Amino acid sequence: MYEQLRKNIERKITLTDQEWSLIVEKTEFIKLKKNEFLQIQDSNNAYEGFIMKGACKTYILNENGTESVIFFSFENEWMCDLESFYYHKLTKYNIKAIEDSEILVINKSNKALLFKQVPKLIQFHILMVERANIAIQERLLDVLNKTSKQRYIEFVKKYPQKTQKINNKNLSSYLGVTHEFLSKIKRSF
Repeated sequence: MYEQLRKNIERKITLTDQEWSLIVEKTEFIKLKKNEFLQIQDSNNAYEGFIMKGACKTYILNENGTESVIFFSFENEWMCDLESFYYHKLTKYNIKAIEDSEILVINKSNKALLFKQVPKLIQFHILMVERANIAIQERLLDVLNKTSKQRYIEFVKKYPQKTQKINNKNLSSYLGVTHEFLSKIKRSF
């Protein structure tokens, strides 16, 4: 059942069956229905999660009640509110399923135990954090330097099968445009 996770980890490091068993012991399997939350903004429950099936959005709810989607996460991808997870701060983001999802999660204390029991996971962890930082930098540069149309085109190229899973409300929030403008962008193709 957790084979996707093992393959994901073993793209970077090899694991013995004993090490794998320790990982399985420390993770928790969660099923979310569409629109259920893994994490709620300003709460104390932060997880690092690996999506086995489904998709989620990471977003903030602004003071005026509107959503600003920061990231989408799909199958075989990791998601986490890094500051909350590592520094035990209140979560800054909501993480919500945008379709029925199956997620493996680990909390900070179990991850720390795994680092002691399987030290080579630290190497994998460093690679994950590097990838997360790069993704955040790319997202920031895209928002600052590219037009909404360019961001849409690149998103569709990167996730051709996933675009249909994201409704216009979520996609327009991610791109930082109105629904009407997103419809105009889509019509131009």
